[in-house]
Amino acid sequence: MVTEGELVARLRAAGCVFAEDEARLLMAAASTDEELAALTERRVAGEPLEYVLGWAEFRGLRLAVAPGVFVPRTRSGFLVEEALALCPRPSLVVDLCCGNGAIGAALASEAPSVELHAVDVDPAAVACARLNLAPWSGTAYVGDLDAPLPASLRGRVDLLVANTPYVPTEAIALMPPEAREHEARTALDGGPDGLGLLRRVADAAPSWLAPGGHLLVEIGEAQVDAAVAAYEAAGLVAWAAASEEYGATVAVGRLPG
Repeated sequence: MVTEGELVARLRAAGCVFAEDEARLLMAAASTDEELAALTERRVAGEPLEYVLGWAEFRGLRLAVAPGVFVPRTRSGFLVEEALALCPRPSLVVDLCCGNGAIGAALASEAPSVELHAVDVDPAAVACARLNLAPWSGTAYVGDLDAPLPASLRGRVDLLVANTPYVPTEAIALMPPEAREHEARTALDGGPDGLGLLRRVADAAPSWLAPGGHLLVEIGEAQVDAAVAAYEAAGLVAWAAASEEYGATVAVGRLPG
């Protein structure tokens, strides 16, 4: 039987910064020595811990995640907080590029009376989102951005949120190996300037938002001017919010009315 100390040493040798925490999680996840050995082999080979465990933590929620599916980042909690500040009660929320549904799940768990719809192009991500949104009766669809949303939602959405991929194509190679080698390229690559999908979301947003409804999308700090311009071109009143605590920036737009 491998001791916790031995496991910590092996994880640390593999470059795991938080080896002590990871060792405890792996030992809790394994029911046999053989299972622990298999999980450990996956982790020391470089597979993200969240894939090895089968879940990721986001704003206090333990959410299912599968190999290849975008792992929610702590910094996206800032998008959730900005959305909560604008969220009416009750509210209709749509989460585009939802990944495993983390942002929608957090909003539903922290704001009462949310009707939640989520979309992702990746069937594996949507399978996770359906599991994660089930406690709040959320609905997740497979498809390209807003294409699969029910027409009955048009003009009624209070909050349209999205964590679109915003890494410029040429910068993908600079990302940590855990991300660039294991997460789906479509969940990371935002095109030449990182804002290809944001522009599409901004263009689509006015037809879905209720008057006074808001669009919130996570972006990079250097993308503020271009994101605001894209929002304004779509007819939204636009601004950006930033958080040093989270190291995050969010482009916010409001549909006049």
